[in-house]
Amino acid sequence: MTAMSSGCSRYVRLSADEFRARLQEALAIYVQAMQYPEGTAEQRAPMWLTHALRDGWRCMAALDGNGVLLGLAYGYHGRAGQWWHEQVRQGLTRRSGREKADEWLSDYFELTEIHVRPENQGKQIGEGLLLGLLDGVEKSKVLLSTPEGTNRAWNLYRRTGFVDVLRDYHFTGDPRPFAILGRQLPLERR
Repeated sequence: MTAMSSGCSRYVRLSADEFRARLQEALAIYVQAMQYPEGTAEQRAPMWLTHALRDGWRCMAALDGNGVLLGLAYGYHGRAGQWWHEQVRQGLTRRSGREKADEWLSDYFELTEIHVRPENQGKQIGEGLLLGLLDGVEKSKVLLSTPEGTNRAWNLYRRTGFVDVLRDYHFTGDPRPFAILGRQLPLERR
């Protein structure tokens, strides 16, 4: 566990084993932050565990002074054949052409999850997670998807230089519109 501190919380890089040990705690934050129904955590657990095996996987956690998980972010190297990559490629190719899809979907880090307990949002914990997670990533860009609509997450992404890659996209199996956002790396600390 590598640690750095900021404000009222401590940021640590979790190993895959540490991530697995805190999985239920992390999934509870995910369900709260995304306002998903009960039972979502059980559906997502196997997928999150599989993600931890992907090339370039890394994870940052925000902890309070007692070691309670306040937030979590993780991601990995995106590549052809991964579900998210293929979904985004299809949408981007359809709307903007193959060249634009090839430009964005090469040499990128997929910021897969970033969530903060609702009662701890607005305290720059998400920004600390984002900066810590992306520090030292050896890819030329980072991509993420987020539900459409102005909220704290959107404000964070805009403040840290993310631009629109694809808007109002519907992933298979989810009725909500999503935005795909991206930016060049490195992401400098302010």
